[in-house]
Amino acid sequence: MRTKAILVLLFLLTACTSGGGTSDDGTVTLRFQSLAWQEESVAANKQLVKEWNATHPDVKVEYVQGSWDSVHDQLLTSFEGGEAPDVIHDASDDLADFAYGGYLADLTDLLPARLKSDIPQRSWETTTFGDGIYGVPFLQEPRVLVANAKWLKESGVRVPTPDKPWSWPEFRRITEELSGDGTYGVAWPLKEPVSATLNLSLSAGGQLFHRGADGKVTIRFGKDDEVVPRTIHDQANTDHSASPTTLGSGGSDTLPGFFGGKYAMVPLGFSYRQQIAQQAPKGFAWQVLPAPAGADGLSQGVSPQTLSVAADSPHQKEAVAFVDFLLRPKNMVRLALGDWMLPTGTQALKDPALHTAENGWATGTALAAHLRSAPAQSVRGYPEWKDKVATPAFQEYYSGAIGLDELRARLEQDGNLVLARYQR
Repeated sequence: MRTKAILVLLFLLTACTSGGGTSDDGTVTLRFQSLAWQEESVAANKQLVKEWNATHPDVKVEYVQGSWDSVHDQLLTSFEGGEAPDVIHDASDDLADFAYGGYLADLTDLLPARLKSDIPQRSWETTTFGDGIYGVPFLQEPRVLVANAKWLKESGVRVPTPDKPWSWPEFRRITEELSGDGTYGVAWPLKEPVSATLNLSLSAGGQLFHRGADGKVTIRFGKDDEVVPRTIHDQANTDHSASPTTLGSGGSDTLPGFFGGKYAMVPLGFSYRQQIAQQAPKGFAWQVLPAPAGADGLSQGVSPQTLSVAADSPHQKEAVAFVDFLLRPKNMVRLALGDWMLPTGTQALKDPALHTAENGWATGTALAAHLRSAPAQSVRGYPEWKDKVATPAFQEYYSGAIGLDELRARLEQDGNLVLARYQR
């Protein structure tokens, strides 16, 4: 029994000291949990950690590999157990509960002026909760149309550019024109329909979430909010220009059909270009087009990748210094290229590597100025609303099982009941 008790005590001591700290010689150790998963991205992150450690003998960084699939629950467990990493890689739409729960450090007075001024205010809004800043937004991903270049050229349709994008009605008309004989103008991968719908709806002026003078949020599904959902619904159910079988699929699931000539276009996140570049058959020509524009132009919502600091970290200043190093303009470009995404930094966005026609980089970079905070970014209760109300409602609407009035009723009535519980 005594041996068992000693082992338990040793385990507890190890757990209590696992979050980084200061060694006997005064060296600080920071734990940096990265969610990088693509080979190029992991390599870029590890190389930057190596470069920091080579030039900062008094502050060593330990690279810890995390996973997007489990990060929320994993972080919650580590926060509650007092074992959170010092520097935390996440996405801005996952930060609200951690910020309001006191698990993340307020970076307002810790951020260096260079970093704060280099990233536009519209990006900082994605990590601002209440009066505090709880993460540094550094990579962002617009949604784009990836198109079969040969198909578009042979059809003779007008090819959109960031300066002259398609409108949503024009997009619907063109997808119908490109359809026929078992092929479709577009394949919408809407396994996760909520963020895609809400973020693209910003282009048409859709907001959905409205914050009153008392600070409380209510859901109103107005005419502007209808534009994008109605377009998708009508493509799938009226025009038959959108493949009905991909509505429940993820983005990667649509690629075999895209390569096989079944769909002319697929709306995807910008980073999917890496998979396409690697997997496309030899000779397959593809191009990147901007998403359609509405009353608010090319605006769309994004939830950038972020770097935060744990509130319990005893070395917050050192952690912020490491974040500042990671996000120097040239380093931010390296991270963006590794993830096939766009940097948020103004200086990084000027890098020539992000303005080449190859693989659609220039088209994506032209969209950066139009990216805004996702509509639900700071809404408490959004995860529950999304999972229990919005996801099934949108899925049923897009499949044709319910109409627009039923969609509105469920989003508003059921949705506001959910949000009300979080705003008492």
